[in-house]
Amino acid sequence: MTSSPPAPGRRALTRRSLLHGGLAAGGLGLAATTSGCGTPFAAGVAGTQLAPGTVTFWNLFGGGDGARLQLMLEEYERQHGGPSSLQSATFAWGNPYYTKVSLATLGDKPPDVAVAHATRATNLARAGLLSEITDEVLALVDLSPDDFTPKVWEAVQVEGRAYAIPLDTHPFVLFYNKGVCREAGLLDADDQLVTIEGTEQWEAALTAAKEVTGAYGASVATVSETATPWRFFQTLYSQRTGSTPFLAEGGTELTFNEELVADTLAYLRSLTESGLMPETTDYAGSQTLMFTGQSAFYLQGEWEITTAQSVDGLEFGMVPVPQLFDQPACQADSHAFILPTMERSPDQLQRAMGFVKSMLDQSLAWAKGGHVPAYLPALRSSEYQELVPQSGYVQAADYAVYDSPAWYSGSGSNFETIVGAQIGLVMQGIATPQEAIASMRSQLQTYADTADPLS
Repeated sequence: MTSSPPAPGRRALTRRSLLHGGLAAGGLGLAATTSGCGTPFAAGVAGTQLAPGTVTFWNLFGGGDGARLQLMLEEYERQHGGPSSLQSATFAWGNPYYTKVSLATLGDKPPDVAVAHATRATNLARAGLLSEITDEVLALVDLSPDDFTPKVWEAVQVEGRAYAIPLDTHPFVLFYNKGVCREAGLLDADDQLVTIEGTEQWEAALTAAKEVTGAYGASVATVSETATPWRFFQTLYSQRTGSTPFLAEGGTELTFNEELVADTLAYLRSLTESGLMPETTDYAGSQTLMFTGQSAFYLQGEWEITTAQSVDGLEFGMVPVPQLFDQPACQADSHAFILPTMERSPDQLQRAMGFVKSMLDQSLAWAKGGHVPAYLPALRSSEYQELVPQSGYVQAADYAVYDSPAWYSGSGSNFETIVGAQIGLVMQGIATPQEAIASMRSQLQTYADTADPLS
């Protein structure tokens, strides 16, 4: 959702002094639900007494991710003495979650461990709300930076220092309906999708698929939400030579290549205007089209593997979004564990890191939900290589493109809301690329001109 920029000049230290003494905890009115065990109150929200040695954990996972996390939390409890070892809470995805984490930390009532997207963790770190993840902290549970994929480890750093422990990469990918693709002649001798490269081959594949479905070649959400249009656009824009980040200097400058943005938007519109993809379909509708054979392809984050697996009789595969332009690229983010700033005893730090290590050790369980492990022992394991279709898009993590760093950017941010809405309007034929760019620039400039509230 769109909100007005915070008032400029509010420094983290000032907010901390204002909220100190439990004001944030007492006034948040958080609607937490337990995910795991414990009372129906999150740590730091209701001031409930916890058993000695209890780890408190906050997350924002719902749907299939939430169900898989639940199993991982139950395994942690089993290994650490039962329900009293863990109190976890799940909150609403996006800005509401990050506001809760920030205010709880400022009020000295944070959880021991929380989940954050890599693109949002860096903002929390710049505000002084996260403990640094030093080599010594990692070594407490026999970890080191070399245990993680370099691309993801780089994404959780601020000025060369790490402030999060990555769990995964979750790239934007291409799902395909094997039944439709088989009939359209798009599968090879091993019953896998043939290589598609370049706009000509992509459009030919969509055309062949449309002849089979009688409806569309591919589907992607264009209405009722803004993250998906942004992910699709950012994937194709980043594949183009000369594409520049949308933002620079911490979000104070708008640096996108306007010519390439306009051309990429025009290309997206050509796919819907031609009828190869629908002009107006929402998140659920876009996947239903592929699931029911009304389109051969469906573009979304790999986490929708769980939904696809639940459809009776659906034969499907997953691959990276094809390279349509000059270089491989895909929009992505990563989930990571953060240690909110608080006074910790050595025992508390050890327990917090022990919890994180337990989650990393269960990376294969998490990967079954689609996410590419960031923990190399899991990524390189034979068990992961044998996961199908998960192993079919693993290379996408190597050329993942993260959102430009800014206090108003990242997953579920105002930036994605503003830009994604305009992309959706272009794909629907409601706005021209030039009109969309003008609106993006106007709205983003308000944020770019606002003093960074985290500095």
